[in-house]
Amino acid sequence: MSSLKPADVGIRTRLFQIIFESDTPVAKGFDILLAILIFMSVGVILLDSVQEYHERFGTLFYYTEWVITLLFTLELGLRIYCLHKPLLYLKSFYGIIDVLAVLPTWLMLILPGAQTLVVIRLLRTLRLFRVLEMMALVGQGRLLLDALKRSRGQIMLFLFTILMLVTIFSTFLYLIEPHEAGFTSIPTSIYWGIVTLTTVGYGDISPVTPLGQFISVMIMLAGYSIIALPAGVFSAEVIRSLREDRYSDEACPGCGKNQHERDAKYCKHCGTWLNEEKEEPHSDTDKHPAGTE
Repeated sequence: MSSLKPADVGIRTRLFQIIFESDTPVAKGFDILLAILIFMSVGVILLDSVQEYHERFGTLFYYTEWVITLLFTLELGLRIYCLHKPLLYLKSFYGIIDVLAVLPTWLMLILPGAQTLVVIRLLRTLRLFRVLEMMALVGQGRLLLDALKRSRGQIMLFLFTILMLVTIFSTFLYLIEPHEAGFTSIPTSIYWGIVTLTTVGYGDISPVTPLGQFISVMIMLAGYSIIALPAGVFSAEVIRSLREDRYSDEACPGCGKNQHERDAKYCKHCGTWLNEEKEEPHSDTDKHPAGTE
């Protein structure tokens, strides 16, 4: 930062606020434009896979894809330019997605068989999560993820218990039912047990003996009541997360990551000073707080 001219610093700060933030009309307009390009790109990929549309509009799809790829490449270059630590961003989840969004199209110019990689461009849909997050349209999504992390222990224990019960009942069905009914092995019986418990009911395997049918009825009834248990655990954690929401959506000017605590001064991932509009303090106490590197 010290080797840059003040004008360059101002440009990088302005670009950072537009690309990584969403608290100004220009930044919101950028997010909307990016979302439109993502939808257009995915639409071109889907329609181009239809033989009839490919024969009629293949040339239009080709040039449209290249225009979108050039815009995404420019956007990626600007993201790298306005960050203090771009390598950390490129190693992050969204950084990898951004690279994969443009890489297949460029590889088609170099590698003859790279056309098979165009399906990777569908990963561009994952970029919508960041756009929506920046636009504060799914701000509660972080709370849901936090609740899911908190309840994963109880849910995993619940699923393990259900899997054991399904295995036991499925083994009974394997011993009771004739092989002609489809219960040719214990794994196949477990598949039947899971389909029955979840009330999917494919019908490809079904018991024919009275005892087997009785066990099936018990599993079906249990399936309706079992669904409510993990939902209750998850709902309780969602309420808890709502009460303890202490994270902000401010993006780090160093690596681009967000979800820092509201009173955080430095990025928890790379240690960069978070407030790009104010100069970083130079005292040893403020510059190197506990927990930063």
